[in-house]
Amino acid sequence: MRAPIARDPYAVFRIRDFRLALASKFFVTLGVQMQSVVVGWQIYQLTKDPLALGLIGLAEALPYIGCLLWAGHQTDRSEKRRMILWAEGGLFLCAFLLLALSKTRSPWPLYGVIGLTGVCRSFLWPSATAYVDMTIPQAIYSKAAGWNSTLWQVGAILGPALGGWIYAVSDASHAYLAVVASLGVAVWFATRLAPKLAVAPNSAESGWSGLWGGIRFVFSHQAILGALSLDMFAVLFGGAEALLPIFADRMQVGSSGLGLLRAALPAGALVVALYQSHRPPFRRTGRALLVGVSLFGLCMVLFPLSHLFPLSLLLLAAAGAADNVSVVIRASILQAMTPNRLRGRVASVNGFFIGSSNEIGAFESGLAAKLLGVVPSVMLGGMMTWVCVLVTAWRAPALRQLRLQYDPVAGEPTTP
Repeated sequence: MRAPIARDPYAVFRIRDFRLALASKFFVTLGVQMQSVVVGWQIYQLTKDPLALGLIGLAEALPYIGCLLWAGHQTDRSEKRRMILWAEGGLFLCAFLLLALSKTRSPWPLYGVIGLTGVCRSFLWPSATAYVDMTIPQAIYSKAAGWNSTLWQVGAILGPALGGWIYAVSDASHAYLAVVASLGVAVWFATRLAPKLAVAPNSAESGWSGLWGGIRFVFSHQAILGALSLDMFAVLFGGAEALLPIFADRMQVGSSGLGLLRAALPAGALVVALYQSHRPPFRRTGRALLVGVSLFGLCMVLFPLSHLFPLSLLLLAAAGAADNVSVVIRASILQAMTPNRLRGRVASVNGFFIGSSNEIGAFESGLAAKLLGVVPSVMLGGMMTWVCVLVTAWRAPALRQLRLQYDPVAGEPTTP
């Protein structure tokens, strides 16, 4: 006898469009992560400047954040599959441009293409998120979030390792060619998705009012706002991914070692994602989220003190494991609480928080390293993460006290 759908960890894979969307997302992740390592190493080899690494994040973040609200609004008004195809096709063309620039002597053309990828990602994020949320039954939202995170982490492990290895044994052009191939496969999977039409908007959500609908929704739910804010500020201050080329150079492990350092974070996250895909969600959700982010900060304090490559990999893997707790919790809450008519706009707000933490955080890391030194800046960032946890626990009691109520009949959590 088949287990109830909510208790079956593999139920989501019986949904054809979820499988195709997940496959497309995997190859996008694989390609983008390869591209990130290759661009980072290429620019560091050209400049030897930590601020130049930080500018990579800023070049992508400004157009990404600038387009997000409009992208989410358009997602809710448009057919989702077409939006995904346009966005992934744009990433594919950007990879070709980077391939053409693989021999450049200046980082500035690379920054320009990175900016274009930010625009493409701003449309892909809400459209892909809304597509998946509209494809799966509500009873298995948390399982879908777990598997979504799992496949993303696999791509984020293989992408940096593969990109760094190809660069090490060959050159940037061959590494960019692998990026083009991966994104081409992603587009092919996206062409096989079934269309998902827009949900009719409320009459009160036309024009500018509709554009700001996702922001109003998020700010009216303290638990959602607290979870997004905590993740944003923790990674904004505590992330050190942009500076990994410097640590790879310091430990003399080259581009292949850089790929492994970049892969260590998602490797640790993958372990936790698989675990969460096979178990009920944390019942004391708020506490689990706060503890996970606190452990992430601890790992970031210890990481820059390590001069041993294996220990550095272990600390980054532990940081990724702790961070993934918040990733799955945040995705589950958003899936369960967001109405279909707002999914694109709420996803764009979520993308704003994530983009602010990742890409703007990369610029902050580069600037802080330039001013304070690499080791002190990363340690201070980890300590600031603890401050973020304390402030969130104080200012967002709804998140601190959040418990997912487990339904013994359906086998699925619900939010109060």
